Amino acid sequence: MTLINQVNDFLWTYIMTGLLLVTGIYFTIRTRGVQFRLFGEMFRLLLKSGHSHETPADRELPHTRTISSFQAFVVSLASRVGTGNIAGVAIAIALGGPGAVFWMWVVAFVGSANAFVESTLAQLFKVRGDHSYCGGPAYYILKGLGSRWYAVVFAVLITVTFGFAFNSVQANTISLALDNSFGIDNVVTGAVLTAVSMAVIWGGIQRIARINEILVPLMAVLYILLALYVVATRITMLPHVMSLIIENAFGLDQAIGGGMGMAVIMGVKRGLFSNEAGEGSTPNAAATASVTHPAIQGLIQTLGVFTDTILVCSATAFIILCSGVFDSGLTGIELTQQALSTEVGAGATLFVAVAIVMFGFTSIVANYYYGETNLRFISTDRRVCPIYRIVVGGVVMIGSVASLDLVWALADITMALMTLCNITAILMLGRYAFICLDDYCRQRKEGKEPVYTSSTISEIATQTECWDKVQK
Repeated sequence: MTLINQVNDFLWTYIMTGLLLVTGIYFTIRTRGVQFRLFGEMFRLLLKSGHSHETPADRELPHTRTISSFQAFVVSLASRVGTGNIAGVAIAIALGGPGAVFWMWVVAFVGSANAFVESTLAQLFKVRGDHSYCGGPAYYILKGLGSRWYAVVFAVLITVTFGFAFNSVQANTISLALDNSFGIDNVVTGAVLTAVSMAVIWGGIQRIARINEILVPLMAVLYILLALYVVATRITMLPHVMSLIIENAFGLDQAIGGGMGMAVIMGVKRGLFSNEAGEGSTPNAAATASVTHPAIQGLIQTLGVFTDTILVCSATAFIILCSGVFDSGLTGIELTQQALSTEVGAGATLFVAVAIVMFGFTSIVANYYYGETNLRFISTDRRVCPIYRIVVGGVVMIGSVASLDLVWALADITMALMTLCNITAILMLGRYAFICLDDYCRQRKEGKEPVYTSSTISEIATQTECWDKVQK
């Protein structure tokens, strides 16, 4: 464990943080601040994305069951918004001080450019699956860079990281929350969670999307409303809290501590990576949507970064900082529960337990889908996916009753390696995302609803077969 922790500290402190920041700044410059200048356009697209629209390309699916752009958005959001938004932010504040919150905001604004590029590429290079579109880094690495081995390495890393390690952690967190709040035995929790998870994941991406489009927005809105209530009742504390965040953000000790604190939970380590932008996970969901232009899903997925960090993570931060218990010596979920208990009453800790269950469950089914998509890329044998589903169910059960310190540490390493693979790929393929963005903006200026065809970027036309027909 000592050796593994040293490797993790080196990867996330000296490599990943700088790499993600530099990449985000580069993409922000190259896209002329897409996350800022098209912020209103993102909302317009999201509001009209509730239904999938069958296109000529959609009808070529063996059994057409396309999902909407909004459903793809909430599947990716389910993975982003997990137990880390409640417990991970608390750890960041406990270890890094209030200034850690400021750097989370910085990462969200800069890293959202990474999210735009990777999700646009996922749409551009997506393929037709058995029942829906599929894609992601493995596919754009293969089709865009022409490297099968590179693509397989990424696919293996994300399958192990999300399908097994992270789902074990989510199950364990749910189990602990229910045991602490309601005294429910871990074995009982594991059995029920496994059964429900299997029922959902066996239904495929359509069922996963339907479940997540209900649970994720509902729990996120309720949690944010609770935070607003806390802020409203302590409104006189708000200037002090904002001052505390800014002042602590620029002290040397606080900055170092904040970097360490933000890199703990949220599926991997939070750090500059609280929103998964650039990691390579959300493009797997982004590729499934039926849209008329790759940039549409790129823009919508960019909103997921803001939703995760600016809304949900900030909700936790304000709850803790307004309560004044951030330096009480508690950390993780205990700190969040103590803060809510102080502000709202003991009953609020039960709400946190329920929120943990909902956020954790939706993360499990979304994480599973990421693994399945990449497993299908590795092998076309139809027996592989049913076996994988059963193994994931077993992992959820084991995770509910086990101590997972070692799994967390190993997952952090595989996540870092996975991110390195994806960042390298999108840096090499980013120019295609820039062309898509320019084409989208040009058509919008002409008063059109943008439509993309494979001939738009002729050099990769043969690799973008899902766009070989005009999608009206």
